[in-house]
Amino acid sequence: MLRERNKSPEPPKIGEDAPVTVAAMEAVFRDCYDFESRELHIGGDAANRVRLCFIDGLVSGSDVAEQVIRPLTDPERFSDVRGPAAIAMLLGGSVYVYTAKSRDKLGDAAGDLLNGFCALIFDAERTAVTFEVKSPQRRSVEAPKEEKVVKGAKDAFVETMKINTTLVRRKLRNPHLKIREFPLGERARTSAALVYIEGFTNEGIVAEASRRLGRIRAEGALTSAVIEENMVDNYRSPFPQVISTERSDKFCMNILEGRVGILVDGLPLGFLVPGTFSQFMKVPEDHSGHFIIASALTLLRYLSVALTLLAPAFYVAVAMYHQEMIPTRLLQSMIEARASVPFPTALEVIMMLLAFELLQEAGIRLPSPIGETVSIIGALIVGQSAVEASVVSPVVVVVIALAGIAGYTMPNLDMGSALRICRFFLVLAAIFLGMFGVAIGCALLTYHLSTLESFGVPYMTPFAGSEGRHLSRALLRRSMTVKRDREPELKTGDGGEAKL
Repeated sequence: MLRERNKSPEPPKIGEDAPVTVAAMEAVFRDCYDFESRELHIGGDAANRVRLCFIDGLVSGSDVAEQVIRPLTDPERFSDVRGPAAIAMLLGGSVYVYTAKSRDKLGDAAGDLLNGFCALIFDAERTAVTFEVKSPQRRSVEAPKEEKVVKGAKDAFVETMKINTTLVRRKLRNPHLKIREFPLGERARTSAALVYIEGFTNEGIVAEASRRLGRIRAEGALTSAVIEENMVDNYRSPFPQVISTERSDKFCMNILEGRVGILVDGLPLGFLVPGTFSQFMKVPEDHSGHFIIASALTLLRYLSVALTLLAPAFYVAVAMYHQEMIPTRLLQSMIEARASVPFPTALEVIMMLLAFELLQEAGIRLPSPIGETVSIIGALIVGQSAVEASVVSPVVVVVIALAGIAGYTMPNLDMGSALRICRFFLVLAAIFLGMFGVAIGCALLTYHLSTLESFGVPYMTPFAGSEGRHLSRALLRRSMTVKRDREPELKTGDGGEAKL
């Protein structure tokens, strides 16, 4: 009985298409401590009343006072003006706000309040006039933290979408650059923007990206996985198919190559589709340094993919099944090193791989100073101490360390994580079937990558799907004195010039 007596009454259910009234707006924001409502007198006339509503913290109090309240209560400006005439004057610029909207639906007016607007509600007309007076409190543009910049722009995306679109506009001063807004999240109502160059970007990719973005039915787009898993062709594959970046210059470079970009309010990331394997192996610095050096580093990354995938599995297969492949002196050294190790080779490698993953996870999750300390201590214990205690052989430590360092050269974190997962499966295949298992695992991995597509573009292009043409585009960087070779799979147009 006491619970029922203390329980607050249920708020009335009001539809989004309901007319805008003071009672309806207060019912929508019932039990919201940050919802503010204040009665104002138009032109200082106590009989001419209007209700001002806003969300404290989302709006700038000084802007509301100076740009809305002060001109609205000025007797000279609003003398004997009522109802529709007052609404017309407000929309005509009688207050000092650059964005004003007339709202006759409750859902639209409430949505404006949640986006940093204040609302003047005319109860008799069942209409509201909303003004944009967003609070300036937001994170400023800083240098990228996760993606290191060597030679390039040092302005990273932030959590405010309007700032991110401004960064893109400053780099791509093209009137054909289109930024279309999409609402995401049935409850959070997050705003997303589709970015592309009209007449240049493939219209089929733009249409498909718009369709997939519009079909997202999540509660809210508060994490990157909501975008990535709903935009990919095969969400079961561990390999990333959407390019994500915090660097505005990388985002704009991909837009100029014919890709479609996605910006989401609240996420300091830009997403790009379609994503191909070769794109995950590139960094913006490839276009900043000398083309010979950039080409050599790109080839080094592809070599690192082979090392991080195959080194542990190849060692297990050779040590367990194919000792005849090892040179005699090296085999003798390995036998002497393993003489006092109590564990078999398979268990050694699995233990070291798991220890490596544990150290990496601990270093990521802990605060920076503690994480670095844990990584150093863990490396000393797992490496030197484990060898001295004869828990693992030195060769295994060298092989696992080589595979781990090679994996760290991946420009994309998601790609590196996918390669680490595949490395475990290849090691298991090598344990049971030796070199044949490694060959079968590589064949299955190649088949899986070759069957993937991203928005109609083969994932392994130009290695697959283009009959081997344009391989130089993926492995080498041409000189900037030569006309840049666009990806033919994106089927870009010749439009989108800056001319009108």
